Amino acid sequence: MTEILLIRHGETAWNAIKRLQGHLDIPLNAEGTRQAKALAWSLQNEKLDAIISSDLQRAVQTAGEIARLQGLGTRIDAGLRERCFGGFEGQLYSELPHLFPTEYAAWKSHDPDAAFPSGERQGETIRQFHRRVTEHIFYYARQFEGKKIAIVAHGGVLECAYRAAKDLPLNTPREVSIYNASINRFEFDGVTLKLLLWGDIAHLDADAMDEINQSDTSRQRQ
Repeated sequence: MTEILLIRHGETAWNAIKRLQGHLDIPLNAEGTRQAKALAWSLQNEKLDAIISSDLQRAVQTAGEIARLQGLGTRIDAGLRERCFGGFEGQLYSELPHLFPTEYAAWKSHDPDAAFPSGERQGETIRQFHRRVTEHIFYYARQFEGKKIAIVAHGGVLECAYRAAKDLPLNTPREVSIYNASINRFEFDGVTLKLLLWGDIAHLDADAMDEINQSDTSRQRQ
C-alpha cells in the first residue's frame, strides 16, 4: 500500500472573496501562510518519503512549509494544477451567470464534457481534468509504492481523488466540502484508491494556531 496525504493549499486573497483562480498563479495571503505553518507543524512527527506539489505558487508555498519541517525537497509537477477554466478565470463566482450565462448553465448542469468560454488559456472539461489528475496521482502512488507521500494541490484535484476513491460518476454534484490546508488521507494498492479520512482541519483550530504562533516567537528569541 502507498499512503497518500492529499492536501489543499492554504487560503489566498482570491479564495477569500470567491474569485475563480484556475491556472492563474495567486500566492497565499497572510491567513493562508498561517494555515500552511499549522499544517506543517501537525505533520512534523509523521515521516514522509516525498512531497509533490502543483507548480502554482499557492501550492508550492504550502508544500514548502511541510518540506522545511520534514527536511525534504519538493518535487514540482504542473500536472497537479487546478482545472483550467478558460474565460471564467479571474472572475468572481457571482459574476459568472451574468457574463457567461450559457457556459455557466452548462457548468452547473455537471455535464462532464461542457466547454468553457475562451480566455487566456484553453479550458478543460471535467472529463479531461479528471483524467489528468488521476493519472498523475496514480503515477506517484506507484513510484513510491509502500511509502507515505504528501501531494499538495487544489480543491478540484482533491475532488477528483474523492470521486475516484468513491467510484462516483462525473456528472453528479460535489457531495463534500473541500477546505484550505486540509489533510485528506488515501491508500493506493496498485489499482484502487481508497479514502481513509476526509477534510481534517483540526490543526487549524484556535488552540493549534496559538501554539504555532507561540513556538515561532520562541524560536525568534533564541
